[in-house]
Amino acid sequence: MNNPIKISDTTFRDAQQSLLATRLSTDHMLELAEKMDSVGFYSMEVWGGATFDASIRYLNEDPWERLKILKQHIKNTSLSMLLRGQSLVGYRSYADDVVQAFIEQASESGIDIFRVFDALNDPWNLETAAESIKNQKKHLQLTICYSTIDGQLATDPIYNLDYYLEKTKQFIGLGADSVCIKDMGGLLNPYDAFDLISSLKSSFPNLQLQLHTHYTSGMASMTLLKAIEAGIDIVDTCLAPLALRTSQPAIEPLCMTLVGKEKDPEFDMDIIIELDKELESLLKKHNYAIDNSRSSVIDVNVLKHQIPGGMYSNLISQLSELEAIEKLEDVLQEIPKTRADLGFPPLVTPISQMVGSQSVNNVLFGRYQMVTDQVKDFVAGKYGRPPAIEVENFLDTFQDNPELRLKKIDKKPSDNLKPEMENAEKQILDISSDIQDVLTYVLYPAIAIDFLKSKFDLSTTEKDKNPEDNIQIEPILQKPSKLNPNARSFNVYIDDEMFIVEVEPNSNQVTGMESKTVTSESTKPEEAPLESQGEIKITAPMPGVLIKYLVDEGESISQGQSLLILEAMKMENSIPSPVDGIVKEINCEINARLTKDQLLMLISPKS
Repeated sequence: MNNPIKISDTTFRDAQQSLLATRLSTDHMLELAEKMDSVGFYSMEVWGGATFDASIRYLNEDPWERLKILKQHIKNTSLSMLLRGQSLVGYRSYADDVVQAFIEQASESGIDIFRVFDALNDPWNLETAAESIKNQKKHLQLTICYSTIDGQLATDPIYNLDYYLEKTKQFIGLGADSVCIKDMGGLLNPYDAFDLISSLKSSFPNLQLQLHTHYTSGMASMTLLKAIEAGIDIVDTCLAPLALRTSQPAIEPLCMTLVGKEKDPEFDMDIIIELDKELESLLKKHNYAIDNSRSSVIDVNVLKHQIPGGMYSNLISQLSELEAIEKLEDVLQEIPKTRADLGFPPLVTPISQMVGSQSVNNVLFGRYQMVTDQVKDFVAGKYGRPPAIEVENFLDTFQDNPELRLKKIDKKPSDNLKPEMENAEKQILDISSDIQDVLTYVLYPAIAIDFLKSKFDLSTTEKDKNPEDNIQIEPILQKPSKLNPNARSFNVYIDDEMFIVEVEPNSNQVTGMESKTVTSESTKPEEAPLESQGEIKITAPMPGVLIKYLVDEGESISQGQSLLILEAMKMENSIPSPVDGIVKEINCEINARLTKDQLLMLISPKS
């Protein structure tokens, strides 16, 4: 008797997020959409995760319009999205009214299946989203983020079999229609997968189970097979051109392995092969974004640093933007240390982005010399309960920094958040009153204003009106320069023609704040200089967006006092004063896009 395995396709969301830093445009997706709709997938994951952010940050596309357009072209296959619980598709916890409004709009725009997870597997952060999805009569798939400390399900001090059984029980209690095991780092080995799925199916025989894993460590295809043997109902794969490396397993070898077997999905392989060819052709325009710095398609080091695919591609992109790609290995070694400091949370967005950005800061500026606001909030309990904090005395071995000692909380973090939608509507009233635009602004205030002005053609400066400013420029990360080792190459698209341009940076450029020496972890940062003659210059330590100033011109300030908030690497960073002094001059406007080393303010030091 044939009992075919159900397969969800991730090509349009997680696969391209993992390998292309989420740069596929809607037009590119439409070249494949209708043919993919004919394959017979259980669902297609097309939205959520980083696609929302990347659409407005890099592609100048409205993510809401993308969803509506895809729904028009994919009529036979359920559309799914990845939702970060109370964090939605952003990087902080949002008030309940934002969560409710977002889910209502996503439902109306085309989402059938909501895959909802919390980065800490904390049910408190799933309650509002779960209730809202059920109210919209959509499929609620609650998701357990798979993590590990020692790598073995049987012996892990936190993430053991009892942990996953208890989480599944809690999620069923929240009304889950199905439960997904989300192995974002490719950490689940085949035999642990068999034991985990077997136990879950035995304990919850009527529960539909799905497995999402990544190929990063090289185990994913074997893990899928053992999960199928154990009775998993649905597995995630993607088309071969965007498979393997830090992405999902490829669908093609799985289908060929199952031909004639009980679990054979009986897909038409000719259609899939045609799709592979078309996707290969399309991806020629995106060679700049695919990391070819390593020959191997697997990275066994992931079993140590546990970085998920999307996080890895973002790290490469961010370090390249910071002109510090040579620090990648240092950052990879720092990430497990930062994770331990924060109580061993699973590395999934937004926590993975938080740990990754803080690790970058630790490497570039010295450990915890520049702490993101999100890390400060995490330590204060505003993101929920890290799994390790519930294990008695477990963290005492790791947390020797009093400022980073985690605090136990007694109610869900969103209870402390005031409603946000009404105020957000007022903030962009002169741009748009559409609720989807308001939600875009709430989720990404640092970049949404410019995007919405562009969307409604409200830009007024000559620069904004200049069509040459719309030329698409993308860095070619792996292309060696002919100028010097520090030069960078770019693809420049004018209409349909591509030119390769190489740019040699100014060799006299200085990195970071002039008042602070960039140090490695093994050295202490220099004391803040007291420049008796002249002013101290505060410059942008990295590219980003100026969110707000925390001081005014003429204000007396103290050493270590936060001066401004810079949004960089999708995190907010407080820039401290290196000296006691007086703010002499403020040089940039709020929401300005900053280049590295751009002058932000001048400080007159106190003698």
